[in-house]
Amino acid sequence: MADLKGKTLFITGASRGIGLAIALRAARDGANIAIVSKSAEPHPKLPGTIHTAAGEIAGAGGQALPLEVDIRDEERVAKAVAETVAAFGGIDICVNNASAISLTGTLDTPMKRFDLMHQVNARGTFCVSQACLPHLLKAENPHILNLSPPLSLRPRWFKNHTAYTMAKYGMSMCVLGMAAEFAEQGVAVNALWPRTVIATAALAMIPGVKSDNCRKPEIVADAAHAILTRPARGHTGNFFIDDAVLAEEGITDLSAYAVKPGAALLPDFFLDDQPAPPGYQG
Repeated sequence: MADLKGKTLFITGASRGIGLAIALRAARDGANIAIVSKSAEPHPKLPGTIHTAAGEIAGAGGQALPLEVDIRDEERVAKAVAETVAAFGGIDICVNNASAISLTGTLDTPMKRFDLMHQVNARGTFCVSQACLPHLLKAENPHILNLSPPLSLRPRWFKNHTAYTMAKYGMSMCVLGMAAEFAEQGVAVNALWPRTVIATAALAMIPGVKSDNCRKPEIVADAAHAILTRPARGHTGNFFIDDAVLAEEGITDLSAYAVKPGAALLPDFFLDDQPAPPGYQG
């Protein structure tokens, strides 16, 4: 596959940030995008709604279906999947991007926040994947892509925010299990994670991090596009890193992705093969 023309993508958290960047990259190919997000009305602090995203996707050359969905609500998820199939005839790709974050220690994490992270990250990813799978199993080159990190049991990834790590790794365990479960049926299930911190609205949740030391969401979008255009059979069960994927595609000059070219880049969490972000030990 050279592109995603005519393919239908069901993308959670697609009203802004990485989810929107993935949608826009697919839209430039002429893809159909189901924009799955709670953001139907403008947020006082965060940019973008499902409707503004739909306008951008249409402007980029894609077909957009804005869907107000809380992925914690399994009935609404099922209805959104049905609406997508009714609009576009099927689902070829499921992108689980929606995520809740709280970088707090055990004593500073209210159970309400613990529940939110697990309901959105782990349960939401499982729920959306489960709802899309009957249609993915009928697709020509079906993919599930979770925006989640490689699994690691290094204590440093747990000590500062055990609840968040547990919830985020829940998304990654969906990759581990579903990739094996659906390999023979030809559904690719993979994870994608950025090498560096990405300049998104979630950045405000990380104390002391400046966008100048980050990369733009487009690096993740281009890596996702490369993964989603690969044959599903034989390309499953991977925990991809964005710049490594682009290197496989022959793209090694990443300067265009930097928010501030030449500035030192902050490494993202959960990557064992490079120094941990400031403040980590273990």
